Amino acid sequence: MNTETKELVSKVPHVTLIFWIVKIFATTLGETGGDALSMSLDLGYLVSTGIFALIFVAAVAVQIKASKFHPALYWLTIVATTTVGTTMADYATRDLGIGYTGGSAILLTFVLLSLLVWRLVMGTVSVESVNTPKVEIFYWVTIMFSQTLGTALGDWFADSLDLGYLAAAAVFGAALLLTYLLYRFTSISRASLFWVAFILTRPLGAVVGDFLDKPLDHGGLALSRFTASAVLLVLIVAFIYTFPQRPAEKAH
Repeated sequence: MNTETKELVSKVPHVTLIFWIVKIFATTLGETGGDALSMSLDLGYLVSTGIFALIFVAAVAVQIKASKFHPALYWLTIVATTTVGTTMADYATRDLGIGYTGGSAILLTFVLLSLLVWRLVMGTVSVESVNTPKVEIFYWVTIMFSQTLGTALGDWFADSLDLGYLAAAAVFGAALLLTYLLYRFTSISRASLFWVAFILTRPLGAVVGDFLDKPLDHGGLALSRFTASAVLLVLIVAFIYTFPQRPAEKAH
């Protein structure tokens, strides 16, 4: 009985406006934090990816072992996915020469395949179902791919399509608004709309992060990556403890 009860306890947060605000802060932090290690400290994309990947794996392992939802642990794991996603995407698109278009296409395929396999194996990709170790693995693998995709997608819109950071942010912001309207006024699958919104917040955070720390002659504000990352981290912590989050409803 105790085991069954434990398995039904969701360890991911109930999706609210605060969830999405913190998610955007976390994705922006992933961009500035990833760039701080790979560029400002000049460790390079591959070494930085290795460092962040270790943090990601450790955070996911602790998250899966946890017996209940811990907001700080959950968001630490999310930030870990955004930082490793940033450096991994940059390594693939820049060092390996795949390019933003090719990288975005490949990573989108990985995200869709991850969701498809998850759906085939478990029968649903709803966040309310994230209450067992097996589902948690699907959840975090999908998130890691979506965070990596978001970095490549943000760079594709801002650089390859030459929109610039602010215009690209406006495009992703408008896409998020459209997703909300579809959620509010249509009967489209809630799980599908959640993942669309989840993916879109990543390129939004990526281009906002680039706008904050890129040089003035590249259309950025040239802010310190470490300062921007510290401010974003403070905002995340403040929101977590000012607006307590409850776990998603139990699966039935």
